[in-house]
Amino acid sequence: MLNYTYEELIKHFKDILKKNSLKYTKQREVILEILYKYNKHFTPEELYMQIKNEYPKLNIGIATIYRTLNLLEESKMITSISFGQLGKKYEIAIKPHHDHLICDMCGTIIEFEDEQIENRQLEIAKKYHFLIKSHSLQLHGICKECRKKLKYS
Repeated sequence: MLNYTYEELIKHFKDILKKNSLKYTKQREVILEILYKYNKHFTPEELYMQIKNEYPKLNIGIATIYRTLNLLEESKMITSISFGQLGKKYEIAIKPHHDHLICDMCGTIIEFEDEQIENRQLEIAKKYHFLIKSHSLQLHGICKECRKKLKYS
């Protein structure tokens, strides 16, 4: 999904909907639009609130958001980070591969890229004759702001 324009993304989305015998609706389009426009991590509830703020007259329910997010994730148009019982946060899958630092206190997500980590993973896979098809690296801890509040250094 790298380097897609919004128009190309919508065309791809329409193809996926057609393939799954689903209708293209304004509600589904707005979900994808908000994910693309803000290019950040959203919970379904945060996404719902953002849509309600920007499109107050749009009739959309949280169930539509969940169903659309599931479809988009299955189609690899978005990715998610799981927070266990707290649910998932979703992001559009148009950026180059990156990994995440996740604050366990406030939920802040910091994206980073590290060539050394990527190269080391390839070396390990080669050592074990393993073909990597995808991977996700999530480092959990406490962000700078939360550490200040707790007086951690």
